[in-house]
Amino acid sequence: MIGKVITIKALDGNNLSGYLASPKGTPRAGLVVLQEIFGVTAHMRQVTDEFAALGYLALAPALFDRLKPGTELPYARITEGVALMQQLVIDDVAKDLVGSVTTLRGLLPAGAKVGAVGYCWGGAIADLAACRTSADAAVSYYGRANVNWLNEQPLCPILYHFGAKDPLIPAEVVQQIRGGRPAAQAWVYPEAGHGFSCDERPEFHRASHDLALERTLAFFAEHLH
Repeated sequence: MIGKVITIKALDGNNLSGYLASPKGTPRAGLVVLQEIFGVTAHMRQVTDEFAALGYLALAPALFDRLKPGTELPYARITEGVALMQQLVIDDVAKDLVGSVTTLRGLLPAGAKVGAVGYCWGGAIADLAACRTSADAAVSYYGRANVNWLNEQPLCPILYHFGAKDPLIPAEVVQQIRGGRPAAQAWVYPEAGHGFSCDERPEFHRASHDLALERTLAFFAEHLH
């Protein structure tokens, strides 16, 4: 299985790149895989490949392309990633998300569903996709920025994963998100910190990652298949 780079046309006509990984055989559904603040890195491409291996047509849009096409930052350059994230206009990100979902639907068999899954900043953006696109389900891993649009409501089922030891998303922020998303399920993993699902970061926590993935796949099986 070899992924390829494609062009996505956003709602406003903006072009951005996306890494597309295809499964063997007919896809069971589509998944938009949403990046951390470091860009569509080798790790994010690996995650996209892994979802494709599970039967999904998976697409990771390069959401920094409006500012700096081709961004791939090492984890040590977090300040640069944060700066790029802060420069993005969230309404523009939403337009890129609509284009990503539309692109995936056009590549899938008629009637196939599309979900979104995101990590870190992408976890919050998965929430945005649930609120502003036609996605059929979304999963958010340790996203925080969605506190900025909790007045908006998801248009599809959404699931949240948080680490109890995450200094970036303390318990009161988790409660704030839960309060703004009362219909959604939010899991908190007692031994996990931020980035617990990324095996290239020191915060990786295998048991929490495995359980979160099991829950994610069950959620998508319920809502996308």
